[in-house]
Amino acid sequence: MSHGIPGARGVDHIGFTVPDLDQAEEFLVGVLGATPIYTLGAKRSDDDWMQTHIGVDPRTAITEIRFYRLGNGSNLEVFGYDAAGPQAPQPRNSDIGGHHIALYVDDMDLAVEYLRSHGVEVMGDPTASKQAAEGQRWVYFRSPWGMQFELVSFPEGKAYEKDAPVRLWHPAHPAE
Repeated sequence: MSHGIPGARGVDHIGFTVPDLDQAEEFLVGVLGATPIYTLGAKRSDDDWMQTHIGVDPRTAITEIRFYRLGNGSNLEVFGYDAAGPQAPQPRNSDIGGHHIALYVDDMDLAVEYLRSHGVEVMGDPTASKQAAEGQRWVYFRSPWGMQFELVSFPEGKAYEKDAPVRLWHPAHPAE
């Protein structure tokens, strides 16, 4: 019986589309502290390549792709598109395809204060998790284009990790 994709090691990158690449870079680099890694140029096709390989209208064009890294995490692959048809609104977490990106922080209160001081919409106050995630605090915030991000912090670990064979990375156990 298979235990997943052979040789899979983890998440390499997370890709998402933004309405304005310069605005996204200002937020990702200027507010979140990401490091620009590299940029790829436009991709356009006169055949069905875009539909076959990316699942978009075949006349849609990628205007640019920018890669960033935030701390020790996976790369962020940020797309700019010239869509051939209308674009759907930003999905909510409750929508199919809804999503968010969670960022680990050492000090939740300091991170929330920092975001608010930069005019970032922080969605409520940090929530203390219960049950298996006890030991964690979290709060959502929005990018200027409406995409949801989350701050999480669990400096002493989460309750489920006490007996878990695999732990999430966090500063209390960096070598595991």
